[in-house]
Amino acid sequence: MIIQISSGQGPAECELAVGKLFESLRKEFPDIELLSSHATRYSREGCFSSILFYTECDLSGLEGTILWICKSPYRPEHKRKNWFVDVSVIPEAEPAVNDSEIRFERFHCGGKGGQNVNKVETGVRLTHIATGISVTSTTERSQYQNRRNALVKLNAVLQQRQSQGKKKQSEQAWREHTQIVRGNPVRTYVGMEFRRDPV
Repeated sequence: MIIQISSGQGPAECELAVGKLFESLRKEFPDIELLSSHATRYSREGCFSSILFYTECDLSGLEGTILWICKSPYRPEHKRKNWFVDVSVIPEAEPAVNDSEIRFERFHCGGKGGQNVNKVETGVRLTHIATGISVTSTTERSQYQNRRNALVKLNAVLQQRQSQGKKKQSEQAWREHTQIVRGNPVRTYVGMEFRRDPV
């Protein structure tokens, strides 16, 4: 499953929340693999306008708005304490890249996996030649399945890169695309330690 966390058009606090949410989810779901990230326009450490990641877990229940309740670490006098980010499940479209555009490598997988581990080259690394973007897959025992998973990841990264590079047809379309619905958050986190609020 491919997930995107986005700050929309939110301020630096929302971009910090994107980074904090990603780190929190990575602790909760250790298999999460970062596919791509876009640095903040505010040039602050730990801030991201968006992060794209891959996981074997079903995180569809996270889709929607995430609320972070915290006093601004950047503007101490600011009264606002509620910051919102968006979590979206990205549909796994069939890869649009051709084999001729990709460099394919096999390697031995380490770790768990039974008698095939370190004996059969089931791990797969795909590199998009034109951009140098590289992804790997080692979760499956079959090289075919790992290659398919790697293609899905590579396609998602390339699609995001392409959409980021395209100009929006109108300012209204851009506003609608980046608008975050600020009601009924799926999850709420509190404070700089980004503690999850169970309520």
